[in-house]
Amino acid sequence: MALTNAQYDSIMRNYEKKQSKNAYLLNSRFKEILEKIPEYQETDHAISSLCMERGRQLLNGDKHATASLHDQVLSLSRKKKELLKEAGYPDDYLEPVYDCPLCRDTGFIDGEKCSCFKQAIINLLYEQSNIKEMLQEENFSKLSMDYYIGEDLERFSHAVDGSRKFIEDFNLDYHNLFFYGTVGTGKSFLSSCIAKELMDRGHSVIYFSSSKLFDTLSKMTFEHGGKEELSRIYDDLYNCDLLIIDDLGTELTNSFVASSFFSCLNERHLRKNPTIISTNLSLEELSMRYSERIFSRITSYFHLYKLTGQDIRMHKKRIANRK
Repeated sequence: MALTNAQYDSIMRNYEKKQSKNAYLLNSRFKEILEKIPEYQETDHAISSLCMERGRQLLNGDKHATASLHDQVLSLSRKKKELLKEAGYPDDYLEPVYDCPLCRDTGFIDGEKCSCFKQAIINLLYEQSNIKEMLQEENFSKLSMDYYIGEDLERFSHAVDGSRKFIEDFNLDYHNLFFYGTVGTGKSFLSSCIAKELMDRGHSVIYFSSSKLFDTLSKMTFEHGGKEELSRIYDDLYNCDLLIIDDLGTELTNSFVASSFFSCLNERHLRKNPTIISTNLSLEELSMRYSERIFSRITSYFHLYKLTGQDIRMHKKRIANRK
């Protein structure tokens, strides 16, 4: 899970590219405005002159005179915005441009990695999960209610509403989602929809199929020399903004898996970091397969959404075969 020097340098080069791109964009905008609104440059120069005069007066100890200069600067600043609006531009057209307003395209906030930097790391380290490819097909733009009727439709609509609320409240309220029910009814699809929306908003998301997750942890635990790498894996699993565990129950369940699973659930709960789990298991099968404390964690700390109906993947396949 640790970044190599090459990977770190690659991320930082991308930040440099963003800074250069946005500096060029802002410079182009200034040139555009100066050509179309000559009065803007005159006003800008007037503000600069007043600021210099204010500085001189402060050095001379004249604090009272600076008050009127301050008011003049504010008035001229308002005039600049009015000039932009009158010419059909937004009043913030010449404000600095950032891909990430949080860290201003530096990757760090007060010495800590910004969420956009964390996501860049995860994009590098989890390409094998195919989450990016999945999100091209599994996102809210592809959502359809056409495959559900009756109670199945009510359940899916309820889960969709819960998913959208989860996204909107993500920064305000800690909670987890547990999608369960019959095969091919949209559980993984909704997880992917949520992942895309949150990634688009700059949140770090780690996606793992259950079998892949516990297989990776097992190999790192029992292979010689993997302890440091394992520690970093757990650090990311515990601290990412959102962890998605897909197809719970497809892994080979044993004492190691049960222990690792509980630790993951417990640590993320203690840190108030949300988790989404999807499974084809029923609640009864879940209670029989995993320990009582795992079952208790899920039923106590997750919002449960049961999905039922036809296997949509098989339905689509049958339709495709008829064509």
